[in-house]
Amino acid sequence: MHYYIITGASRGLGKALAEAALELPDASVLGVSRHATITHERYTHQPLDLSDMLAVQNNLHKVFSARPGAKSITLINNAAVLGEIGYLGEHQNEHFEFVFDVNTVAPAMFINTFLSAYSGLSIPRTILNISSGAAQRAVDGWGAYSASKAALDALSKTAQKEQDLRGTGVRIRSLSPGILDTPMQEHIRSADEHRFSEAAKFAGFHTSGQLAEPDEVASKIIDWLQRPAAEVEPVVLRITELQV
Repeated sequence: MHYYIITGASRGLGKALAEAALELPDASVLGVSRHATITHERYTHQPLDLSDMLAVQNNLHKVFSARPGAKSITLINNAAVLGEIGYLGEHQNEHFEFVFDVNTVAPAMFINTFLSAYSGLSIPRTILNISSGAAQRAVDGWGAYSASKAALDALSKTAQKEQDLRGTGVRIRSLSPGILDTPMQEHIRSADEHRFSEAAKFAGFHTSGQLAEPDEVASKIIDWLQRPAAEVEPVVLRITELQV
C-alpha cells in the first residue's frame, strides 16, 4: 500500500488531493483537518486544529504511526490560512502567531516527525509542501501569509540539503500550485482595495475563468508524485514545472 498523509484534507486543494490519491487502487490516505468530509474505505481521518500547537504536539504520534508493508509514504503539508488581509501596523499581533503556526510551525513539526518516524525505512519517502507564488514576491496586505510561505520554502531547501548529505533518498519539494478556485480565493476577492491593491485583479481572474480547478491540479500533482524525481529538479517548484 502507498500511504499519503495530507493536511487540510477537508476542502479545497487538500480534499482534491486526497480524492485523487484514493483513485489509485493501492493507496491509503490519512487526512488531517478539523472536520471529515470524505467517506472512503481507504480513507482515515485524524481530527486536528493546526493552529493549536499543544494539540499538534500531542497527536503527532497518531499521524506518523508505523506503516507495516508500506510501498511508499508521502506527506503533503497542504493546510494553510491567509489570515486577515491588511497592512502591517494595522493588525492585532495575534494575527501573526496564528498564520505562522498554521503555515510554518505546524508543517515544520510534521516534517521533523516524518523524518524521524520513518528514518529507518528504505522505501520511497516524499514530503511535498504546498507553497505560494506570494512567497517569492511582495503582495501588499498579505505580509504574514507571504512571509510564512517563504519560510516554508527555505525550510524545504534546508531539509532537502540535510537529507542529501545523509544520503537518505528522501525527496522534499515545495510547490506553488497556481491560482485555484478555492474558499481562500473567495476571501481574497472580498478584500477592500485599501487593504489589498490587487483585489480587482484577483476578482478578474474569477470572472474571466482564469482560476484553475482544484481537482485538475490535484490529479497532476498525484501523477507527478508517483514518478521518480527528475535528475535536475529544484526544491522550490511551480505547477508548470512538474515533469508529468
